Amino acid sequence: MTVLNTFVELSIEEGLATLTLKRPERKNAITLQMADELRQALESLRANPAVKALLLTGAGCDFCSGADVSKMGDAIAAIDVLQRIDPFNRLLVALATFDRPVIAAVDGVAFGAGFSLALAADFLIASDRARFCMAFARIGLVPDMGASHTLPRIVGLPKAREIIYSAREVSAQEALALGIALEVHPADRYRARAQELARSLSNVSTVAFGLSKRLLARTFDVDLATQLDGEAAAQAVAMTSPYVQAAAARFMRKEPALYQWPVVK
Repeated sequence: MTVLNTFVELSIEEGLATLTLKRPERKNAITLQMADELRQALESLRANPAVKALLLTGAGCDFCSGADVSKMGDAIAAIDVLQRIDPFNRLLVALATFDRPVIAAVDGVAFGAGFSLALAADFLIASDRARFCMAFARIGLVPDMGASHTLPRIVGLPKAREIIYSAREVSAQEALALGIALEVHPADRYRARAQELARSLSNVSTVAFGLSKRLLARTFDVDLATQLDGEAAAQAVAMTSPYVQAAAARFMRKEPALYQWPVVK
């Protein structure tokens, strides 16, 4: 199944959903309409139990160059800024709280809000020509779409400061070393590897994955006792799922596990 919107293409095949930003002539720069289309697509996928994993990518040779700044020079009141940012924030929340695996496949530029969008994925697979940049300072802006929250949690606060304040480019290999990218592959291989990983993750327990994702999202905000209580409650839910029963039966029969992380070939 494939659904074409103005700026977003959604396809679903054998449990794997693919969301493609389709504005290649502008390096997939995000507009308000694109943000709304992405959020609406995520909401429809969340309501579809047949969807087991999500691949997020960009059309052409770039992931996303950030928010469309073509009209940013126009005078605007602060209240209007808040109203314009709201659709982007709603998109970010929908992506960050999506209860199934999200893999970002990044080629070319992931700048500004495009970098923020990629950071919200569970895993990021990059091509060797991918470039990342918190470009906000270049035009007098602050990081948005959650970047000030996600980036320090990945690279640490001192390195996040340096990346944000300098507004410099981060290469694919540096992104790999910093833990931003999970893997880096040649440009003719990265998307196939992202699809391979997404298809493997389609076999994970969606119940256990969603619960684990929620636990990890709050891990820096609660104390150990609270986290232990959360783990116990989540385990009580996971343990009673049909997936656990099927997995245990396969283990007893000495059959391969339903879910295995794909080996890099």
